[in-house]
Amino acid sequence: MLPPELPPLPALTRAEGDLVDSFLQILDLLGRINPARGTDTYGALRAAQALPAQAVALRDALTAMHLRGETELHATTLARALRVLDGERRAGRVTMPPEDTT
Repeated sequence: MLPPELPPLPALTRAEGDLVDSFLQILDLLGRINPARGTDTYGALRAAQALPAQAVALRDALTAMHLRGETELHATTLARALRVLDGERRAGRVTMPPEDTT
């Protein structure tokens, strides 16, 4: 049996796509660094080392958008793209885990 088909990704400019991709990469890295969820220092260290390069990619995507005259972030469209690309789960790794009450 095949998994359910995901909704289509909304139409994005190249820079918007780069923005979404870079943002999700940063979320993934921050999730690996999160001391409340991590398992080892080496993995967190590697993620922290990769973080500046991803921040540059995010900045470059926003710069490209600005230079092309894209002055607004279309939050609804970008949020749809983030949801299709599993952004809610990925963002959840950045937050504190629920308190263990057992």
